[in-house]
Amino acid sequence: MVQQVTHNIKVSVDTHFEGAIITDIRKQYAFSYEIVIENNSNQKVQLLSRYWLIKDALNKTEIVEGKGVIGRQPVLAPGEIHTYKSGCLLTAPFGSMQGHYIMTTPFAEIEVGIPLFKLSVPFAMN
Repeated sequence: MVQQVTHNIKVSVDTHFEGAIITDIRKQYAFSYEIVIENNSNQKVQLLSRYWLIKDALNKTEIVEGKGVIGRQPVLAPGEIHTYKSGCLLTAPFGSMQGHYIMTTPFAEIEVGIPLFKLSVPFAMN
């Protein structure tokens, strides 16, 4: 698990390899990740949008941006935690993801970092 704290918001990420998807044209590797967002600040925050930079070992880079996470824009009071699961497909057996969330507080819009985390097929780690 990797973690990053920005503006007293802690983002923790845990990853899992789900398996390979093989078709006549290509092979893809499916990964899931669980993200825990902890509001350790003294003010309410709302997650508005996300930005992801996804890279694989074949130098393929993808940028994913959008509102909220998995269709939601959660509001976290001080001390609250929001957890969600999602996933991605890579064309190589390993890669990485990192990014940030845009959140709003009662006083400002802030950028909260999502730490760099590796996606790796277990047999590819040796």
